[in-house]
Formats: sequence, C-alpha cells, structure tokens
Amino acid sequence: MAQTVLRGPWSAGEIETHLAGAVIPIRLSAISPAGWPVVLSLWFLYEDGAFHCASRSHARIVALLEANPRCGFEVAGETPPYCGVRGQGIAELDRENGKATLARLADRYLGSDDTPFRKRLMQGADDEVAITIRPTRMMSWDYRKRMK
Repeated sequence: MAQTVLRGPWSAGEIETHLAGAVIPIRLSAISPAGWPVVLSLWFLYEDGAFHCASRSHARIVALLEANPRCGFEVAGETPPYCGVRGQGIAELDRENGKATLARLADRYLGSDDTPFRKRLMQGADDEVAITIRPTRMMSWDYRKRMK
C-alpha cells in the first residue's frame, strides 16, 4: 500500500485487518464503452496491497477491464453497524493464473471440502482469468461507535 493514498479513520494496518477478515464479496465497478459504470460482486483475497479476484474469460467485467483498467471498489457488510473500505485502482488481467486464483478463492469462501458446488466451479477453471486490482486510493469509514 506504499503508493496508495489513504483517507478515513483507519490506519493501513486496520484496513489490511478488515480486508483479511471480510469474507464477503468485493463490489467492483468498471466503465462501459458508453461511459456508464457497471458494478458487480466478486470473491477476493487481499494480499501484498492488492485485491485478487477471478472471472470467466468471456465475462463482461474482463472485457471492460481490458478496455479500461481503471476501476472502483468497495468491501463493506450490508448490516449495521456499517464500516468498510472503498477506493479506486488499476486492474491487471492474467490469463495464465486464473485457475490457481479461483482455487484459492474457493478455499477462502467455501473451505477446502470437496463439495459438489466446488467441483462444478472448478470444472470450468481453465477458462478463468485472474484479476489483480492495485489500489491507488482507499478510504475507510466506520460508523460502529455512533450506531451503538
């Protein structure tokens, strides 16, 4: 996070702790060719100051990030008391490591048990693209104290 501009009440360490413990999807936004934002949710890992996600090679988000790697994101729960992190970053696509990234994401969100859902998910893993989002700006917010 050395080059990331941080704002809000949390330190870099508190942001990293939140992102490491938040086993919820990241909301990712990209810009369509018509200039409209497109928002979707993806599983993520946060490591070494970057978000790591995966999506199918033919998914719209892959095409959008290929055309314009600038994106926005948010990691926040949907129930009170509200807190979270949002920001902007640059996405990098990696067609070679999508399967490995998906396996790590499945471990995080599903556990390592070989369930039927996990098997179906991994059957198409050769078609996955790894998405790495390197934040340029991150803002934290925390309403937990005032919502008691």
